[in-house]
Amino acid sequence: MTREESSKVTRRSIRLASSVTDENPEPKPSHPPTVADLTFGEESITLDALLSNFPGRRSQILDLIRLIGPLDSPSLPIMVYGDASTGKTSVALQVFRHLNRPFVYSSCRTCCSPRLLFESILNQLLLHSKCSSNGYASAKRCDKPSDFVNLLRQALSDVMETLGRKSMGKMLYLIVDHVDLIKDWDKGAMILQFLFSLYSVLKMPQLGIILISGLPPDVYYSNMGYTDPLPVYFPEYSEDELRQIFLKTQVNKKLYSAFLDVVLRPFCRVTRRVEELSTTFSSLFRKYCVPLDDLAISPNEDLKRRLYSNLKPHITSSLNEIFRVSSRPHDGDTKGERRQKASYSSENGEELEILDFHMSTSAKYLLIAAFLASRNPATLDASMFDSTGGMDNRKRKRKASEKSMEKKEIAEQEAVMKGPGSFPLERLLAIFQCIASVGDSSFGEEEEEEEATGYDKESNNMMSDILLQVSSLCDANFMIKSGSCPLEGSIRYRSMVSEDLCLKVARSLSFPLSKYLYRR
Repeated sequence: MTREESSKVTRRSIRLASSVTDENPEPKPSHPPTVADLTFGEESITLDALLSNFPGRRSQILDLIRLIGPLDSPSLPIMVYGDASTGKTSVALQVFRHLNRPFVYSSCRTCCSPRLLFESILNQLLLHSKCSSNGYASAKRCDKPSDFVNLLRQALSDVMETLGRKSMGKMLYLIVDHVDLIKDWDKGAMILQFLFSLYSVLKMPQLGIILISGLPPDVYYSNMGYTDPLPVYFPEYSEDELRQIFLKTQVNKKLYSAFLDVVLRPFCRVTRRVEELSTTFSSLFRKYCVPLDDLAISPNEDLKRRLYSNLKPHITSSLNEIFRVSSRPHDGDTKGERRQKASYSSENGEELEILDFHMSTSAKYLLIAAFLASRNPATLDASMFDSTGGMDNRKRKRKASEKSMEKKEIAEQEAVMKGPGSFPLERLLAIFQCIASVGDSSFGEEEEEEEATGYDKESNNMMSDILLQVSSLCDANFMIKSGSCPLEGSIRYRSMVSEDLCLKVARSLSFPLSKYLYRR
């Protein structure tokens, strides 16, 4: 077997939290785990090969290598975060393959409780393998975080001595994947605070901690006073990066490039997850190649048109399969009412679906206020709203210079990278009061709905009703608690609503959302 073939089968290519079933039914002679099993061994990878294997992830790879630092250099905790299927875990593991550093990997997806997570980490540090001879038991039973700290400190001391004798350095790294799933555990908030403060509690610079999460770091902010992890953000892949990813493994790149010219753009509007696109493209490519007798052919323009005509009937059905949203009409609606509710004509001629769920009027205004608080800079609230809730258009607009336009473009790109911002409850209520005063007439027109929402300008109980509806919006994931700021000491919120949905809500209230939304 050549080195190129053997590099595909690595000792730790499978994530360490899960076990691998061998296709050979004959039992293999078991060998006790050694410290060498904590690394990829001799199967390292060069930096050029690492960068070529992950198109569009050059800056993230270099950032990780820089933050991990040279051999035996202590590093602060690192948080790798981004959406699903953006290469977070694969890049992190392959970086350690390139650096050839010892590490322990545990995933909160397979270790779905604190005990399983703690024991998975300890089993790897103690070089313990579950098997029939030990009754598939863990090396140490560990239920409490305090017990885990004591056992981890002892296990790290033993491993460091062995690493020193083997000349493998004086650092070991702990990689915890899918940290965001801990929020759904029993006492998950306590476990999250424990993980984030583990570096400060252990006080062992020989341990580097890397957390991989699908949520940004400010979601986990608290007043515990732990060392904030260094963030490394993985954005979604662009169309060009996805093209490079799919072309990398193809034999006939010209034929597959012609196929991507047809399917990549419409499918990227639906999803950019590599595994979903890969599954769909594999079946579509087989249908795309049905008229071909030779798959090694380089297609010309006429052949491309014929292949596209053959594939065109299958694209729509595949788009519906890759991202299906069920929306059943009410049983009592007539066919004409369903057709009328299916779309809502906008001012520029586009069709926009109306809301297919019920929401009280005050809750709609709260949702809009949360969206504006997340998208608009807080410093512009005074200029965006006047005392009556309207826009302050008294200032004349000056012609923007080229330099200011460039600054606006840079600020807009930075805002897109950061995503929706967080805001305190006080700012949400202030914006709500301003925009709700614009829609006072809509409250008066619907008396029944007004009684249901409890909205009354002279009512002393309005604040309690609004706070209850804020809690309801959080339960429905229209808003999320973004943690508490250590400086302010209050809980911050973040809007999870897209602009399209907010436009639907605004149209149902005849509210001019575009006048209040700051455009850079």
